[in-house]
Amino acid sequence: MTSTLTPASHRASFTLADEITARQAVDVLTEVFFEGDAAVAAFERPDGRWDVTVHFAQAPDQVLVRELVAGAAGPAIAETVTFDLVEAKDWVKASLDDLVPVPAGRFVVHGSHDRARVAANKLGIEIEAALAFGTGHHGTTRGCLLLLDHVLKSRKPHRVLDLGTGTGVLAIAAAKALHRHVLASDIDPPSVRVARENVAINGVRPQLRVIRATGFAAPDFAQHGPFDLVLANILANPLRQLAGPMRRYLAPKAEVILSGLLTPQARGVIAAYRARGLVPVKHIKIEGWSSLLLRHAG
Repeated sequence: MTSTLTPASHRASFTLADEITARQAVDVLTEVFFEGDAAVAAFERPDGRWDVTVHFAQAPDQVLVRELVAGAAGPAIAETVTFDLVEAKDWVKASLDDLVPVPAGRFVVHGSHDRARVAANKLGIEIEAALAFGTGHHGTTRGCLLLLDHVLKSRKPHRVLDLGTGTGVLAIAAAKALHRHVLASDIDPPSVRVARENVAINGVRPQLRVIRATGFAAPDFAQHGPFDLVLANILANPLRQLAGPMRRYLAPKAEVILSGLLTPQARGVIAAYRARGLVPVKHIKIEGWSSLLLRHAG
């Protein structure tokens, strides 16, 4: 593993009540601070509020930052902005030091440093911390693995798709458990590269093909479908948008595992898929995140 030492940076942080205000604040800050001067990010919390952080290469003008936040979100929020210094650190190494094997049914997600700790009766999935999403420690990944284990107790799908594969953890789990061909896709080129590396590490290259694709816009989906099982750990909005296109690639009685959504968002996602003939079967909630199992009623 190569060193990924991140230099020290100055950080400004604040919390907003809703997505619209968070987007306004991000737009204002991004317009003023050019790329290279600062990096602006906003993340939704389990409680529905939004955390906004700005990392600066140099110490920022705190008065200016508060003025910008006041203009976008009001003077009361501007007073809550905190400033601190983030030390230089190899974040990938630090994350690995904190990672421990994660059990999820028959599966155990682990790093190379914990390979020997996987019990003989478990299926180990070796995933290193990387830029791509999904080490198994996030509630959505674990929820999907638990639902996959639940599905495999009663059936053995022949055609499996992992849509938005990230590190490839779900596709690798399916390939190891089923010993059958699995198709995995992602829109992000670094994720495709990382997933392919993890496929090789886990010894499932003959069973698992990873492609780059946006949604279902690739001929591979028609060639490998219709699918008996689809896994999609993405985000709530893309999941709702994909409900219609996904329906066209599902086999009769197909099962779909969805995650990447906060628990309050689950109802809207379920409604989108119910309108396409999929009914909810199981709902797992972990740390404010939801994972759903749905079955095609046709």
